[in-house]
Amino acid sequence: MFKFIEYTVVDNYATILLNRPEKRNALSMGLMQEMSDALWEADDDTEVHAVRIMGAGQDFCAGYDLTPLIGASNVRPRLRNSTYRAGGLYEESWATTADDAWRLEYSQRMRMTIFDMHKPVIAQVHGNCLAGGTDVALLCDMVIIAEDARIGVPPVRDIGTTPNSMWLYHLGPQWAKRLMCTGDTLSGADAAKAGLAMKAVPRDLLEDEVVGLMRRLGKIDIALLHANKRIINTGLELMGARTLQRLAVENDAQLHTADVSKRFRAMAMEKGLKAALADRNARYPDCHALFDQPERRDESGRFIKN
Repeated sequence: MFKFIEYTVVDNYATILLNRPEKRNALSMGLMQEMSDALWEADDDTEVHAVRIMGAGQDFCAGYDLTPLIGASNVRPRLRNSTYRAGGLYEESWATTADDAWRLEYSQRMRMTIFDMHKPVIAQVHGNCLAGGTDVALLCDMVIIAEDARIGVPPVRDIGTTPNSMWLYHLGPQWAKRLMCTGDTLSGADAAKAGLAMKAVPRDLLEDEVVGLMRRLGKIDIALLHANKRIINTGLELMGARTLQRLAVENDAQLHTADVSKRFRAMAMEKGLKAALADRNARYPDCHALFDQPERRDESGRFIKN
């Protein structure tokens, strides 16, 4: 039934496994559509009380799949051969900002299923949870993360911003700005301290921790789970969370027209995506933040060891 994910149900909970380990579970349009379909399947199944999302291989999710054209990877059936909106990372020029925002919003609807469905969704995060991976994890109702995981949005340095923006609601304004203005990452341990994750545990205990929670949720009537999730999410909506998601798409589309974004695209087209990413990483050494420890750095940005 699915090509890019695996979907299983045991002990009254469903597991959605992002299953593109060779691509570090990068979010293609096909994967996001399958994830959304599986979430609605779980929401409709009365045997399922909760859902966990996890990643195959070494990472939870390393971001969006930037290699194909956005338009070419669209999974929505098309009835005609032309007249559709343009836009894509590797095109010579972007489509209009409105077209770009339309495409970003189209994919955002797939991820918003996590927020909109009636049953709780838990993110089981290990390895890297970067860029688009955070757009999935932070929409989940709870995040349990390995202490040695890494979470953040490096693309805010040169491509744009995140088209799903739950950072403020987890972190508060100061730490949200600290991470979103620099693209630095937090370790899983620090993410839990900051409020970005509910809990951090050693990597070898992550599976047991999440499964234990899923089994507890499996004992609660789904009507009660629905009521308690939805009242809290309604509170987030009253604080502007849903409106902010729509504005985040428009913000990201606008930033795609910035010179720095154009330079990144030009390098990716000329030298390949790996070269463009390597160039970014070289310019930002030691690109992680410390939540409750001093950060002493030299002029290049590298940490000064005591």
